[in-house]
Amino acid sequence: HSAKGPPRETIDGLTFERLPAAPAPGGAPGLREWREIETLRKQIERVAHDWQPDILHAHSPALCGMAGLRAARRLGLPLVYEIRAFWEDAAVGNGMGREGSLKYRLTRALENRVVAGADAVFTICEGLRADMVGRGHDAGKIALSPNGVDLSLFGEPVPRDDALAREIGIGEGPVIGFIGSFYDYEGLDDLIAALPALRERHPGAQLLLVGGGPMDAALRAQAAASAATGAIVFTGRVPHTEVERYYSLIDVLAYPRKRSRLTDLVTPLKPLEAMAQQRIVAASDVGGHRELIEAGTTGLLFPPGDPPAIAGALAAFIDARDKWPDMRRAGREHVARHHDWARNIDGYQHVYQKLLATDSSAAA
Repeated sequence: HSAKGPPRETIDGLTFERLPAAPAPGGAPGLREWREIETLRKQIERVAHDWQPDILHAHSPALCGMAGLRAARRLGLPLVYEIRAFWEDAAVGNGMGREGSLKYRLTRALENRVVAGADAVFTICEGLRADMVGRGHDAGKIALSPNGVDLSLFGEPVPRDDALAREIGIGEGPVIGFIGSFYDYEGLDDLIAALPALRERHPGAQLLLVGGGPMDAALRAQAAASAATGAIVFTGRVPHTEVERYYSLIDVLAYPRKRSRLTDLVTPLKPLEAMAQQRIVAASDVGGHRELIEAGTTGLLFPPGDPPAIAGALAAFIDARDKWPDMRRAGREHVARHHDWARNIDGYQHVYQKLLATDSSAAA
């Protein structure tokens, strides 16, 4: 995609092509997006003439998918399209769009057109796949390529970093934590609201929020007004190389997402990364989390958008911490069986081989 840097760069054996900046904004709804599609299509064709690929594989958003589809048809190549989220729903979740607006409907229609035209489609979770099938698309050409992690990057959990705990004011806990971006749909306001009630049963409970984002100021203001304000710690964004130190301070990784189309249909990556590290996870009972977490076996699921219920569920979960060692092992095993990138690539290979065989038969 468009970014500063050399036009072509090789990193870890992979070659990346940087494209020119997107066209300047302006024009009727859809016009700027069409210019982006055509700009990207031309660049795809330029790179394809150099590399002579057998297959084009495009990823969402649908703008990239449509550029890939148009290029594939002009080049006589099969197209694989991979959906990682519905970007119209992501825009609503990020506060950048409105459900049912003209742009929302245009983006949805464009996605449908790309899926209909693609030779094969992947989605990262069953929620997205079921939604596309529900729109009337051929279930036979839509396969799963689940969100995954590189398990080789995650070994045994690191010991608690007591020096960091003292530095940022973290006590013995229990510590409920979140590491990620502060968007409204993440439901961190519900977690803050739940803390006073949780502390009634576990007076040492603290909330550690690591990261930043659009809701940062609002969350800090809410925390300042909370009866549990002294037990809420914000760190701001931290370097990626330091994240593991903060993980070591957290007893329960909490993901209190609010219920919406985005959170019901899309599986997040953070809980998988936590389970890969044998961390304890607790999450709201929305569709995206239910695909990843088996309640009582690999983690806790609690009602979304209900701070009193969240507090009660977390308190009971902490009371039953003797079950956590088995839960840590089960979480890691679940990720290894279903979300290991080393296994996920087999699904790509099967579809690629099928498309190449079909393409060869058609050319014969």
